[in-house]
Amino acid sequence: MTVLDDTDRRLIAATQAGLPLDDAPYARIAADLDLTETQVITRLSILHARGIIRRIAIAPNHYALGMTANGMSVWDVEDREAEALGEKVGALDFVSHCYLRPRARVWRYNLFAMLHGQSRAEVEDKRAQVRALLGAACRADDILYSTRILKKTGLRLKGG
Repeated sequence: MTVLDDTDRRLIAATQAGLPLDDAPYARIAADLDLTETQVITRLSILHARGIIRRIAIAPNHYALGMTANGMSVWDVEDREAEALGEKVGALDFVSHCYLRPRARVWRYNLFAMLHGQSRAEVEDKRAQVRALLGAACRADDILYSTRILKKTGLRLKGG
């Protein structure tokens, strides 16, 4: 189990909903936590290197950008090729999430990729592009379209 000190917990709590929209976001966080900007950057780098945080990135709201047709595409691909194919699919600019999942007794799919577009027709075109990329390694696919957002946040630590 990974042990976090109080400062790490406060830093995660202060950044888990995103960085402040500020010319100097790390300095602002530092001021709020009574740290230096260098301490904030160093600690975040260490947390990243330890795998406690995955990344620090901009996460645009795709709905606000007009990308209102969103579908989780699911793919039945050859297990021995799944990781390499998943990396290729995940690198596509219209894929925001790409996962490998174990097959279930009643669910044959092992590769999942979230596709975004301004219409279902656009998403279906992107699905066809993924299908072409996967080629003969793909035995079947389907897509599950989003109908509404129930939760749009990652894991949140309590307290801080």
